[in-house]
Amino acid sequence: MDACVEFYEHFCGMSVVQRRESSRGDSAVVWMAEPGRESDFVLVLIPGGSGQPQPADDYGHIGFAVGSREEVDALAEAGTTRGCLVWTPRQEAFPVGYYCALSDPDGNTVEFSYGQPLGPGAI
Repeated sequence: MDACVEFYEHFCGMSVVQRRESSRGDSAVVWMAEPGRESDFVLVLIPGGSGQPQPADDYGHIGFAVGSREEVDALAEAGTTRGCLVWTPRQEAFPVGYYCALSDPDGNTVEFSYGQPLGPGAI
């Protein structure tokens, strides 16, 4: 849990909104959001189960828009340093834009994009 919380704080700019004991009472459930956007989107981290790295042909992911191509490149570089880069930065035709992806500690793919028609990188 701590590794996932740190990943989403470091790479996604999220912070813990709520931390409470799970209904089993053996671990914490953590709600995370971008500061100031707590009513727009909350990521809920629930302990248990096993992390499952995604197969290379599974493109399911969580996506975050960033403000520039340089931010995508910086995230990819940081992901390389930590050994969690999944997709190197690349440019795709509209509406995809410029993006890369990292793997969180549980094996979920997290995309960072610029130029998609949403969020701060919207065209």
